[in-house]
Amino acid sequence: MAEINDYLKKAEVLIEALPYIQRFNRKVIVVKYGGSAMIDEELKRNVIEDVTLLKLVGFKPIIVHGGGKEISKWIEKSGKEAKFINGLRVTDEETMEIAEMVLGKVNKSLVQKIEQLGVRAIGISGKDGALLKVDKKYSNGEDIGYVGDVKEVNAQILWDLLEKDFLPVIAPIGMDENYDTYNINADDAACAIAKAMKSEKLAFLTDVEGVMRDPADKSSLISELTLSEAEGLIADGTVGGGMLPKLNNCMDAIREGVSRVHILDGRIPHCLLLEIFTNKGIGTAILGDKEMKFYDGK
Repeated sequence: MAEINDYLKKAEVLIEALPYIQRFNRKVIVVKYGGSAMIDEELKRNVIEDVTLLKLVGFKPIIVHGGGKEISKWIEKSGKEAKFINGLRVTDEETMEIAEMVLGKVNKSLVQKIEQLGVRAIGISGKDGALLKVDKKYSNGEDIGYVGDVKEVNAQILWDLLEKDFLPVIAPIGMDENYDTYNINADDAACAIAKAMKSEKLAFLTDVEGVMRDPADKSSLISELTLSEAEGLIADGTVGGGMLPKLNNCMDAIREGVSRVHILDGRIPHCLLLEIFTNKGIGTAILGDKEMKFYDGK
C-alpha cells in the first residue's frame, strides 16, 4: 500500500505541473545561471537537468551564465588582485583577457553537459553576430575599465537558434562601436536578453532564498510580488543591500514586457522545477500589476 501511495504522490506532482506546462508551452524563458550553483558539481548537474527538462516539455530556454568566482580564481593565479567598485569588477586589458578565457571555458562545459542529456546546445558570447552591443559603463562616474552596459541586443540570432531547436548558452561578453571587448554583469546581460526576446519568464539563480519582509526571518519569504508591491518595498526600505540592484533589474524587465521574473536560491536542488511547476514555488516571483497571481498566500 505504501508503494502505491508513493506512486500516487508522483502522479499528483505531474498533474500539478500540467497547467504550467500548458501555459508556458513554446514560450521563451531566460535563465541567469550564477552563484554557488556554478561551483558545486551536483548542483550544476541539477540545473542542467532542470533546463533540459524545460526544453523537452516544450519551453524555449536560454541560459545566460556568469563565472565571477572562477574569474577571480584565475586572476589570483596570474598574480593579480581582483578589485571591485560598487559590486562591479574593475576590468583592465589583462583582466578582460582572463575573463574572456574563463567564460569561454565555462560556456563550453555547460554545452557539453546539456549535449550529454540529449539536447542540442550552442554556446556563444555576446560578440558572436554582434549579439550584445555595449557602451562603456561607469560606476558612479568612476572609470572601471572594460565593463559594458548593454545598449542593443540582436535578438534575431537567438530566434534563429530556437527555431532550429537549439538551446542557446550565452557568455556575457560584448563589443562597443569600436569592436573593443567588454565584460558585462551577467544579471544585466540576462535582463537585456529577456527584454529583447519579450520572454515569458526570467529566472535568476542566486545565493539568496528570494525577497523577504525581514531578511533575518526565512519564514517571511514573499512568494509573489506585483510591480507596485515591489516598488513599495523599496520605497519603505524593506529591501536594501545586494537585493536592491537585483530587484530593480527584475522590475525593469517587467516594465519592458517580461511577464514574470523569478529570484531563486540556486543552492536548492532542482529549484527551477520547484518554482515553475508547483503552485507555491520556492522563491519570489515578480509580476506585472495586471498579471494573475498563481498563489493566494503571502
